Amino acid sequence: MHRVRTEVGKAVVGQDGTVTGLLIALLARGHVLLEGVPGVAKTLLVRSFSQALGLDTRRVQFTPDLMPGDVTGSLVYAARSGEFEFRAGPVFTHVLLADEINRTPPKTQAALLEAMEERQVSSDGLSRPLPDPFLVAATQNPVEHEGTYTLPEAQLDRFLLKLVVDLPGRDAEVDVLRRHAGGFDPRRLREAGLDAVVTPTEILAAQRAAASVVVADDVLGYVVDLARATRQSPSVLLGVSPRGSTGLLAAAKAWAWLGGYPAITPDHVQTMLVPVWRHRIRLRPEAEIEGVTVDSVLTSVLQQTRVPL
Repeated sequence: MHRVRTEVGKAVVGQDGTVTGLLIALLARGHVLLEGVPGVAKTLLVRSFSQALGLDTRRVQFTPDLMPGDVTGSLVYAARSGEFEFRAGPVFTHVLLADEINRTPPKTQAALLEAMEERQVSSDGLSRPLPDPFLVAATQNPVEHEGTYTLPEAQLDRFLLKLVVDLPGRDAEVDVLRRHAGGFDPRRLREAGLDAVVTPTEILAAQRAAASVVVADDVLGYVVDLARATRQSPSVLLGVSPRGSTGLLAAAKAWAWLGGYPAITPDHVQTMLVPVWRHRIRLRPEAEIEGVTVDSVLTSVLQQTRVPL
């Protein structure tokens, strides 16, 4: 798993934290929402990540006229057999890149709900399982709002992590230009020396190992206390649900396993709390007017909740 970060670094500069987040989501069998302005290598990051893992990947450019069947697949009449046959959509892959997911109406966004939660697609009365492992990496632009649709709460809650992809620092941006000046082509990752360093079998074994990390009862209580604190915050309209609590637990397990720990500690919970919960909380309008942010609320919750010793 650590070699994956090294391989992705051959194509993407200055996004080590985002790569780690993708690894955690993969180990915890979750999905990732990537938010950042255009041009910060969100698409290249996901493609490089899939290449390093040796997994199949497909990209869907979400547009206002995209239909649910364009994502999940649909029944097509076959003239030779005289019957309707199911033609699988791009969701039947290991890593699905849902580019600019907030540019398509909620009807099409909801087409991913069953795939993300149940890891299957139902059509014509049949349930068709998706490949395993399966990861949805969706991107959205936080600046441009014209012609976009806000993701429904039910859809947001299916993403394990929301990762903010920031602009690179000066040194990292100079390195980007140096690579392009040297002939780097982001459309030809193999020429950049990017190889698969993990097999699907090893990924599944890593998922099982991460899930087996031990959790003490006092740490479980700590997660619940944090979730309850978000619901009681005066600035919060909608706090974290039990699904958010289980998501934080799964992410903390994956983070502990990556660090070589046999059991999760409060530190692991604290590290993963903001990326796992920042998209699951809705602030009161008056709090937003006052400039309160979700990240600041979560930081306050961490400071005010008793940590088990």
